[in-house]
Order: sequence, then C-alpha cells, then structure tokens
Amino acid sequence: MNRDRFAVRARRLCRKHGTGPALVRAVDEIDLDVPAGQSLAIMGPSGCGKSTLLHLLGGLDRATAGRVWLGGRRIDDLGERALARMRRRSVGFVFQAFHLVEELSAVQNVELPALLAGASPRAARRRAGELLDRVGLANRAGHLPSALSGGERQRVAVARALVNEPLVLLADEPTGNLDSAATRAVLRLFEELRVAGQTLVIVTHDERVAALADRLITMRDGAFVDDVRLPAARGSLLNLGG
Repeated sequence: MNRDRFAVRARRLCRKHGTGPALVRAVDEIDLDVPAGQSLAIMGPSGCGKSTLLHLLGGLDRATAGRVWLGGRRIDDLGERALARMRRRSVGFVFQAFHLVEELSAVQNVELPALLAGASPRAARRRAGELLDRVGLANRAGHLPSALSGGERQRVAVARALVNEPLVLLADEPTGNLDSAATRAVLRLFEELRVAGQTLVIVTHDERVAALADRLITMRDGAFVDDVRLPAARGSLLNLGG
C-alpha cells in the first residue's frame, strides 16, 4: 500500500441530490487533507452532510463531482471491484448501529473481513483474537452479538474495523446508541488508537468524542464553517463524566 503523507485527501468534493428547486447540496465543494496519524472529529447539526462526507471519503458512496485519495491513490475514478478491494485494504468502518452479523460469534465477526481480503483462516483467527484481547473482550470471543451489551458490540465492531490494519478508521456516531458507561469504554479505546497513531475520522454529536481529536471541523449545509486544532481541549478520559 502507498503510505502517503496524507491518509485522506479530497478536492472540490460534491454530492448533490435532486434537481431544480429540490436540489440538495449534501456536500458542497469540500477540500480536505487528513495527515496520516491525525485524529479528526466532524460535528454539525443533523442533515448538514457529515455522514455523506464520511461515506464519500471511504468509497461507500460516489461523489457527484470532485476527487478523493486514500494513501496517495485516487479512488473516485475506480471501478466497483477495484474500489471494493481498496476499501477492504485501506478503510475500517464503525457505525452507530454496529452492523454485526447476528449469526456469527464475536471472533467470527472480527475475522470475517480478513477472510474476505484473502487471509488464511488460521491467520484471520489469530488476528481476530489479538484484537478482541486489545479491546478487552477476549473472554467474550465465542459469544453471539445478542449476548453482548451495546458497549461490547461496539468494541467488537471496532476490532472488526481494524482487522485488516486499515490506513484510516472512519466512525459514524460510534457512541450514539450507547449508555454512559459504554460510551466511556469506547472513548478510552479511541483514545488508545489515537495515541498509537491510527488515523481517525469520526462523525459525532458527542462533545466528549470530539474533545479527544487532534482537530475539529464543524459543518453546516454541506460545507465547513470552522476548522480548529484541539491539543488543549483533550483531557484525561478518567475525568469524563457520564
């Protein structure tokens, strides 16, 4: 993989829906550079384009116009098969709704993307076990998602997103469905990833999540309205309230 200085780049990125009076500019000519190893939080009101932008950056959706690069490779002009391969290698996704396969155990959920990317069953299981241990769920590896709490499910989802050692981890409201205790556990995990140098782009309404980032962008009506560095705002997770 080409490990460019920038994990993610976008130029004049647009996503429009509808035509004429019904035209909606969900993402409106956005430029963005996310250096490798940076953690970025994106905030803004509902419907401002945050999730749409995340999907464009990760290749889950196609832009109306503009360009996107992951690790120095342009992805907006790739065919569907090449784009799917790039997503598997370069991007880990974490969603608010977890999206775990209910019929598979925690370890099977985590190893699944590695198997799809061509890893041997033995290597995939070993990597999945290591990641579940890292997120504090080694003793829950054999449990189905229905037997896990919300916070445990989200930690399994994060482990799954990391199994192919992605260039960038994209998270869409990762604490939105969690109670306070589970939120704190996931926040600690994201802080550990930030310290370890994992590139993170997190869409959130939660100020506690945003405070962990190196940088905070605020969106409104499909555009960036503020972009600030946050070294002073990041405090100890142990002091985060419920």
